[in-house]
Amino acid sequence: MTTRAGFVALIGEPNAGKSTLTNHLVGAKVSIVTHKVQTTRARIRGVALEGDAQIVLVDTPGLFQPKRRLDRAMVAAAWGGAADADVIVLMIEAHRGVTKGVKEILANLTQVAPNRKVALAINKIDKVPSEGLLQITKQMNEAFDFAETFMISAEKGHGVADLKTWLADQMPEGPWLYPEDQIADLPVRMIAAEITREKLTLRLHQELPYQLTVETENWEERKDGSARVDQMIYVARDGHKGIILGKKGETIKAVSQAARAELEEFLGRKIHLFLQVKVRPNWLEEKERYSEMGLDFRDGNS
Repeated sequence: MTTRAGFVALIGEPNAGKSTLTNHLVGAKVSIVTHKVQTTRARIRGVALEGDAQIVLVDTPGLFQPKRRLDRAMVAAAWGGAADADVIVLMIEAHRGVTKGVKEILANLTQVAPNRKVALAINKIDKVPSEGLLQITKQMNEAFDFAETFMISAEKGHGVADLKTWLADQMPEGPWLYPEDQIADLPVRMIAAEITREKLTLRLHQELPYQLTVETENWEERKDGSARVDQMIYVARDGHKGIILGKKGETIKAVSQAARAELEEFLGRKIHLFLQVKVRPNWLEEKERYSEMGLDFRDGNS
């Protein structure tokens, strides 16, 4: 049997559904999913199998107009993922249509990945009548020469199987890049930190989530098969620390319980999770924080 393997970069504006699609194609949760934009920071690789093909999905940060160092590093990571991929899938939201941001992505695509095969995935199709979908399809295909167009609902799974089959056919012949049972190439320490950051993002509805980061500082395997995990939540201001701790520590306790439950489900074993909060006013300018997030600090230079 001839095997195939290759990289697929999912690109699009923030909140287009890239993380949800990654998780659906992989069949497990490997990417942070929230209703807040810009939640994916590093290029998270999920590994999907389809027949004899291994599809390595690069779920890139959303493409947007960067204002801060962290934003610039995230956008650079997204375009880097696209340039390195065998196939690119541009995701757009059906109900938002061809926005200014989508037009900017199309303009950059020709320069960044000139000889790459690009597919269009119109997501959240349940929010738009069929006439509207046809109009968006026509408009997009007139603006760019897409290899294929797919109508999908990443959340509900509509059309995802067809996209997966097509992607498998596009993968170049060659040996698989990861073991059959591996679903992501992120270190488990980073996955654990991402899970905690997601729970914080879901619980805190202020601007705060973009001003925090989570790092797994210690991972201790225990004889009974469980593990002790110590994580540090870095925030920029004293006031943020109080928000995360909550009244009588209720917020951080709830976040810890939710993160621990998901981590235990993900790893299939008992986890003892301990969270601490530390104020670091300049963490957004610290090189080490970017390395922990899988981003290049230099990419944040203006």
